[in-house]
Amino acid sequence: MPIHARVPDDYSVLYIDSTTDVKHNKASIPGVFKSFVATKLPQQFVHDYQPPGNACWQTRQDRADGYPNLHIVVSTGSGTGQAQAVWEQMLRPMLQHVCSLETKDYALHFTTSEYTVTDLTRDTFLTQANRGVTQAIILLSGDGGMVDVVNALKSGQQSRSYVKPSVALLPLGTGNALANSAGIIGDNTMGLKTLLQGSQKELPLFCATFSPGARLLVNEGRDERPLHTVDGTPLAHGAVVCSWGLHASLVANSDSAEYRKFGAERFGMAAKDLLFPANGSSPHPYKGKVSVLRPSTNAKDDWQPINRGAHGYVLVTLVSQLEKGFTISPASRPLDGKLRLVHFGPVIGDEAMDIMKKAYDGGKHATDERVGYEEIEGVRIHFEEEEERWRKVCVDGKIVRVEKGGWVEVRAGVKGVLDLIVRQ
Repeated sequence: MPIHARVPDDYSVLYIDSTTDVKHNKASIPGVFKSFVATKLPQQFVHDYQPPGNACWQTRQDRADGYPNLHIVVSTGSGTGQAQAVWEQMLRPMLQHVCSLETKDYALHFTTSEYTVTDLTRDTFLTQANRGVTQAIILLSGDGGMVDVVNALKSGQQSRSYVKPSVALLPLGTGNALANSAGIIGDNTMGLKTLLQGSQKELPLFCATFSPGARLLVNEGRDERPLHTVDGTPLAHGAVVCSWGLHASLVANSDSAEYRKFGAERFGMAAKDLLFPANGSSPHPYKGKVSVLRPSTNAKDDWQPINRGAHGYVLVTLVSQLEKGFTISPASRPLDGKLRLVHFGPVIGDEAMDIMKKAYDGGKHATDERVGYEEIEGVRIHFEEEEERWRKVCVDGKIVRVEKGGWVEVRAGVKGVLDLIVRQ
């Protein structure tokens, strides 16, 4: 960063020191922010690392209306609870270097419940976007925080003056699928380098519509809430994944404070319980009819069934990785907007584990003859399960319980409502 126009040869070099002893920090963040002054740096170095002039944190407008348009959202409950420490030891000191931020120049929000981000988006971000205000949101969260922002924006009316907010994601969730797939965390800066050097690109979305009795499960599955409806049809939007079967069940079963303290390992722990039931039986075969809408030039939808009555794994995704190294969709490219389906039938636990291990090996499961993998435009599932626990659908980490005899339909190509900050 240039220090001053009158001293053109001097720069502040900003970096994350991962060698600093942070073992005594309960949050165990990967490092701390540091800086030093350098003079007469090589021009190539300056070119490669100096932030662009249109960085998202520089898009603040006149505050004549009394509202800030740079927002920092700290999701205190995401992942293993690192967000506040990352704000205090990494993001806040960095912002003090890159822009002269007084308290009045930005709004800092700490989550106090699982509804904080939704309420904040509806009451502030959407209102300002509809006024034509250019907003930058720095989100210290996991995929769940992003899906809350997306759904709150999609649930409200958008004016002709609507301006998409720009969101910089500092990934502090458990799997961080979006950040891993978009290349936000290819280093140890927790997304700070992308925040400084990235540019805006629209975040692709899918829409999942449900039968009338579907409900969103909250409070670790103990309570339920109605979904947003359009013309009486419940729906939810996502940017990462929609699933039924093994993936949805393990996400639902591991959604507790007790499991979350183990970070990404919680998924493996829940998967083991599902694949190797304590009574020695085989994994549950998920009963239902699955149909696929493939890319076509036909004006009329041509839904084609997957010819089996029971399933083990049904997942559609817009991203390549569900967690670091777990390449569920090897053909996906960052923010390409293409919806891809991964599925296989009922298998014994060892077979399912073998397929999943291949996903950790660069996505080699995609060529396994037991696995179906293809680009699609949509998928439709009609549930034939008696028990509620086998009728749970995962939408970007949120769990939706579908009523007996209900259905879900997922389609890509949804109009975007925000831009994600990425390095291109």
